[in-house]
Amino acid sequence: MLATLRLLSVFLLACTTLNAHADCPKWPATQAKSEIAALQKQIDQWDDAYHREGRSLIADELYDQSRTRLNEWRECFKLPSPADPLRTASGSIAHPIAHTGLDKLHKAQAVEAWLRDRQDVWVQPKVDGVAVTLIYRAGVLHQAISRGDGVRGQDWTASAQKIGAIPQRLSQPVDLLVQGELYWRLNEHVQARAGSVNARATVAGLMGRKSLEAEHAAGIGLFVWDWPQDSLDLPERIARLAALGFATIEPFSHPVSDFAEAQKWREHWYRSPLPFATDGVVLRQSQRPPAERWQARAPYWAVAWKYPFAQALAQVRKVNFKIGRTGRITPVIELIPVMLDDREIKRVSASSLKRWQTLDIRPGDQIAISLAGLTIPRLDSVVLRTSERADINIPNAEDFHTLSCWQPTAGCESQFLARLTWLSGKQGLAMQHVGRGTWEKLLETRRVNNLLDWLTLDAPELANIAGFGERSSERLMNSFNGARQRPFAQWLRALGLPPTGQARLPDSWQALAQRNTEQWLAEAGIGPGRAAQLSAFFRDPQVLALSETLHAAGIDGF
Repeated sequence: MLATLRLLSVFLLACTTLNAHADCPKWPATQAKSEIAALQKQIDQWDDAYHREGRSLIADELYDQSRTRLNEWRECFKLPSPADPLRTASGSIAHPIAHTGLDKLHKAQAVEAWLRDRQDVWVQPKVDGVAVTLIYRAGVLHQAISRGDGVRGQDWTASAQKIGAIPQRLSQPVDLLVQGELYWRLNEHVQARAGSVNARATVAGLMGRKSLEAEHAAGIGLFVWDWPQDSLDLPERIARLAALGFATIEPFSHPVSDFAEAQKWREHWYRSPLPFATDGVVLRQSQRPPAERWQARAPYWAVAWKYPFAQALAQVRKVNFKIGRTGRITPVIELIPVMLDDREIKRVSASSLKRWQTLDIRPGDQIAISLAGLTIPRLDSVVLRTSERADINIPNAEDFHTLSCWQPTAGCESQFLARLTWLSGKQGLAMQHVGRGTWEKLLETRRVNNLLDWLTLDAPELANIAGFGERSSERLMNSFNGARQRPFAQWLRALGLPPTGQARLPDSWQALAQRNTEQWLAEAGIGPGRAAQLSAFFRDPQVLALSETLHAAGIDGF
């Protein structure tokens, strides 16, 4: 609740850590001012669009993290506090009772600390909508006011009168004021699976219009979370409001005596079907101070415990280019470590060179990442570009292909290592105890400068290499010797033979090498492109040299 306004408090600096190594950037003063000014400008644009126009230009959790990062940077470089995020949200209508906002906790330790020594605490889902004040006179809806800056808001009365979820006339002719959340109705919505689905922005946009159409009004629900001027405890307030005609929130309100119970409900609502989007839970004491003492800032009697970030804001540390066995270039973005769904993420792939070039990601940029299938880090977008664009040594895509880099020459280290890893892997010779790390050690000591140099290594030579003891070198030699006995077809795959489909291959290198493109094209399942690749493979000088080495080594088929 109250999520609409993104009211972030000072506690964020203490309670929300975006990454596991939140060291201050090592910027000179001029760059620090430039970077902080750029982030402040971007946040200002988001604030203005959201609060004045009802448009959400960024996911709420990325907004929260961006503002936290801004606060961290200002603390690092001793700069003044940022501008009020709600300064453009203020309206012309004063709230009789201020909207307090909520501190937002992310870490379990902070929640445990908040719960300590507190009594009569209740937990509710934190409905992801827009906050509103509803005022009734003699039981009739008199006025609806947007949250605004917590002190003054916009007049939403005309739209509120069209929303069926808002009682237009109460069951008793009473004067009262309630605060609650207008949310977008969803069917069996599971937050852990579906995320926010832009529900909050949908309601904000609709309520920001001059006129609310009936079909849209029907899609808006109401969750009343407080009756400020009533002194009853929480269960009694809920019961009285339901008797007056408000939709009951009793199923979504439960007492908690300790952290474990709060955690149980948080997990339950995160993974269970609900009629609205949520972004955490609210912990609130049943009793609170008189309403006249409320202020437009986070209170001590209630707090939000946010769900794990579905997206994290990550700062780029470095951009590397991984070149695979076939010459495909994959930019790998190294990050200042960031926590995402309780996992530390240090790097993310940009998928392809073309995509990286489109995004133009450089060290210092702020990017949004998420988890694909809940496990694999995924690059979503660039949130903010650093003002100083670092030069990067970008490999030329034309230099790398299926027949490039048969030796670890300058620029070829990555593709050559990928060739070795493929050769020893399950797709190739299936060498036990031989993986990427093994080849890296051999390359560091310059024992391997060719795809087949390992054929000439012996146990004493291996034992003298740092990292290979007598036992491991013996085991390695057994793997190397075992590879010599692999079938001819397995050796072909290990060398990188292009896929041959349903073609029947003879058990002779010479017979294959004599085939031309037309002969390959005559084989089942081989088209013009693949036929040209196969023909080029068997005619490549580097490949021919490897076949001669294997012939000399007595490998079957060569």
